[in-house]
Amino acid sequence: MNEISLVDVFGRVGQEVGRSEWIMIDQSTVDLFADATHDHQFIHVNPERAAVESPFGGTIAHGFLTLSLLSVMNFSGMPKIREQIMGLNYGFDNVRFMSPVKTGSRVRGRFVLSDCRFRGSSMLVTTYEVTVEIENENRPALTASWITIVQFDPKDRPKTFHS
Repeated sequence: MNEISLVDVFGRVGQEVGRSEWIMIDQSTVDLFADATHDHQFIHVNPERAAVESPFGGTIAHGFLTLSLLSVMNFSGMPKIREQIMGLNYGFDNVRFMSPVKTGSRVRGRFVLSDCRFRGSSMLVTTYEVTVEIENENRPALTASWITIVQFDPKDRPKTFHS
């Protein structure tokens, strides 16, 4: 994992800045997510029934499971900002679930930095266009515009960006 400085982030706008490791979506992961969210729809948790009754030929991951993996994808694939004390999830401008993730598939995230700006003396707001790819599939599992906040010590704010 590489590190970049706060000042370097601005030069990366418009570029792919990270690609995560592949993550296996197995049935036990789907079942744990179903238990945590109380969403036990058969297309997620009943392989036998899903094989017969669903159009997917077996179970699929919850869309929100795939979305929730963005945090781990971020940690495995994005450069660390040297001055960062903490990162915060600020939300999404949009999320689109494009293709189902069949149980037994692997997914990974690709991150393009589309915008960044300072907010106050100790925060950097970043927006990433994220694509979650499914291994050996043409269509992605999802696309999203993800907004995060990088918290840093005000003394670390680059002088060239002080107002």
